[in-house]
Amino acid sequence: MAAVQAEETAPDDQGYRVTRSVTVPFAGEGSGEGPLTWGQLGTWRTIQKQRCSLGVGDASPLPAGTSLESVIIGFSFLIGRHQSLRTRVGFDAEGNARQVLSERGEMPLEIVDVNDDGDPAAVGAALRRRYHDTEFDYTSEWPIRMAVIRHRGALTHVVALYCHLATDGFGVDAILGDLANLDFRTGRATAPLKTQQPLEQAGWQAGPAGRRQSRAALRHWEQALRTVPARRFPESTDRDEPRFRYVYYNTPATHLAAQRIAARTGTGTSPVLLAAFAVALARVTGCNPVAAQLIVSNRFRPGMTNFVGTINQTGLCVVDLADATFDEAVRRAWRSSLSAYRNAYYDPFDLDTLSARIGEERGEEVDVELIFNDRRTEAQREVADPLPTTDAVRAALPSTTMRWAAQLERTGERFVFHVNGRPDTVDVWMCIDGRCLSRDDTEALLHGFETAAVEAALDPGAVTGIELTPAGARQ
Repeated sequence: MAAVQAEETAPDDQGYRVTRSVTVPFAGEGSGEGPLTWGQLGTWRTIQKQRCSLGVGDASPLPAGTSLESVIIGFSFLIGRHQSLRTRVGFDAEGNARQVLSERGEMPLEIVDVNDDGDPAAVGAALRRRYHDTEFDYTSEWPIRMAVIRHRGALTHVVALYCHLATDGFGVDAILGDLANLDFRTGRATAPLKTQQPLEQAGWQAGPAGRRQSRAALRHWEQALRTVPARRFPESTDRDEPRFRYVYYNTPATHLAAQRIAARTGTGTSPVLLAAFAVALARVTGCNPVAAQLIVSNRFRPGMTNFVGTINQTGLCVVDLADATFDEAVRRAWRSSLSAYRNAYYDPFDLDTLSARIGEERGEEVDVELIFNDRRTEAQREVADPLPTTDAVRAALPSTTMRWAAQLERTGERFVFHVNGRPDTVDVWMCIDGRCLSRDDTEALLHGFETAAVEAALDPGAVTGIELTPAGARQ
């Protein structure tokens, strides 16, 4: 059984206290050092820019009657089985980050007691935020922070927050799914693990097959980069400080509109939202085609379905909106996004070299920092049956809301457009550099995003309004 560590009895201002901490022992196959995988390297760069560990994970309810011993057994099994969960960061003589895998060790599991009149779910959420907002010590701290919530003597929730170097969101799903392969009586696996491990993956990426894969992906990137206009944003006069801002936009009407358009075009709601965003951005900036990086999970690749690690990368999507109906823009967005998905597995150092070469040829830096990230689940992307009516789309328009949030001194990216996984609406969280778009242009973009989708839902013949002219930003 796990050893009891030092007692902590100071109550927290959230109505809970960390009563004690126990250790979770683990042991698994494999140890040693190696380079970061391509996915880890991209994540490491973002972590360094943002000074945030980008943790993934959540507070989840436990079945009634769950024992502390079974929670320890579960974590011990998962950590031993998946190498990324027992991997920390080391550095070579040149200061390059490397993955350092340990064969065995112990990790702390906090036991958190909630006041009798407290809300265990709220405490779990607060603890998850604390774990997320405190940066990991990458060289000495294990890449998981975990706790169990106890209320009136019973365990109610488990909290697990993983450093993004250890896994991404889809990897968390794979972790939870692997518990089905644990015999809790013995603590042993009931099925072999059929996926790559990060050290093995890094070795493949450095070998001949990996080099061929990276070169093939970068051929797509080069072709796409050469179609991107040199000036993609108007010269913003916004010089407010701090220069980075968050804005939230919630539009139920766009959710309904996207379903009608997806059914009509035979694509899906993701290409519809991408097309609506591209149309809105082109209308605001006067720049066409629109280029955006898409977050790609890469789990469609052989042996990667249940991979526990960071494998997502970005693919470059370029959408030409000129002389097109909105439906045609959706089809173009769909085709371009498929190419982006197929070519989002590459060595980031190779992309650095390519971008520098093209920038030198042009005489100016190649800037494609814009990220469009649809984070909805498959269920949230589905088309309803029956379809929403046009009256329902119109009726939803007054429910649209927009809220500006904190300004930031610095951030990892200049322009990020996230579509969050919130049911029955399109919920956008956007981070924008004021040097890219002013506050007024940002608001015009968000409202234009909704307008483009709603116009097309109500009129199958709606056009993008982007003329067939040479690419370039408005004057």
